Amino acid sequence: MEDRDVSPERPDVLVLRQKPHGIPGAAYADALRDRLPDEVTVRTAQTPAEERAMVTDAPVVSGGHFRQELLDRAEALELFACMYAGYEHLPLETFADRGIAVTNAAGVHGPNIAEHVVGAFLSIARNFGRARRQQDRHEWRHFQSSELTGSRVVIVGMGAIGQTIVERLEGFDVTTVGVRYTPEKGGPTDEVYGLDEIHEALVGAEYVAVASPLTEETRGLIGADELKTLPPSAVLVNVARGPIVDTDALLAALRQNHLRGAALDVTDPEPLPNDHPLWDFENVLITPHVSGHTPEYYERLADIVAPNVEQILADGDRDELENRVA
Repeated sequence: MEDRDVSPERPDVLVLRQKPHGIPGAAYADALRDRLPDEVTVRTAQTPAEERAMVTDAPVVSGGHFRQELLDRAEALELFACMYAGYEHLPLETFADRGIAVTNAAGVHGPNIAEHVVGAFLSIARNFGRARRQQDRHEWRHFQSSELTGSRVVIVGMGAIGQTIVERLEGFDVTTVGVRYTPEKGGPTDEVYGLDEIHEALVGAEYVAVASPLTEETRGLIGADELKTLPPSAVLVNVARGPIVDTDALLAALRQNHLRGAALDVTDPEPLPNDHPLWDFENVLITPHVSGHTPEYYERLADIVAPNVEQILADGDRDELENRVA
């Protein structure tokens, strides 16, 4: 279909017509306007035709995905500000060939996802799932819970999310263990191990949070051997990417009573098919990739993107862009 009667003003920043976390892009555009000078125009297209028209002259575009048809039209593009922390879905080679800088949303997920992780730990420790099932049956029957206090907690991934998890665990009197690609950097945990030392890190761990990016090194990182290394009282929480945990190995561990429970905000496959056996385990909590879904998401993202926009519009310098990934 040809674009007709579309003549929008040239925007400095175009926010694509997407709704990450169920929040309309207009809210993100408003957050950017609050942080940028009045002369900087931030636009959100209302229709596909407007989007196609405005992307042509916009030096900055922000969105979760960038369809090829739009990218082909983006003749003035200097910066694509990805709304997501993960960027493996983007055509980075194409951006590089065209000299377009790419930034991501690393850092915006710290507080929200860290709270999700600690909440999942506590929910399983305090047996809230069983309490809910008994409540549904109007059944007053005592049961025993456990404590997070005094546990060995392993955090796989020491980025913004992993470090915030460690901060949120302060006060629980736990031993924190970090697993990261570059253990020589150390970190805020009591112990630090490299990815190749993950078995040593997992020995005796009561709680494990997976919060690392999906890379060739982390794909399948938590497999059969790793799950067997954990004690059967261990709890696994994955808020990173589904393929980091081997689904078949996880199913086997759950069926053989080798794990106390799991909380999965991400799965492999994703979305999880409605007939998948993971749905039926009483000791598995599944949330549909929503651990980062809070209204504060766009506010934190705008804090990162707005200074980058000003820098690009001022002199086009890309060397100091925050969160640049390409």
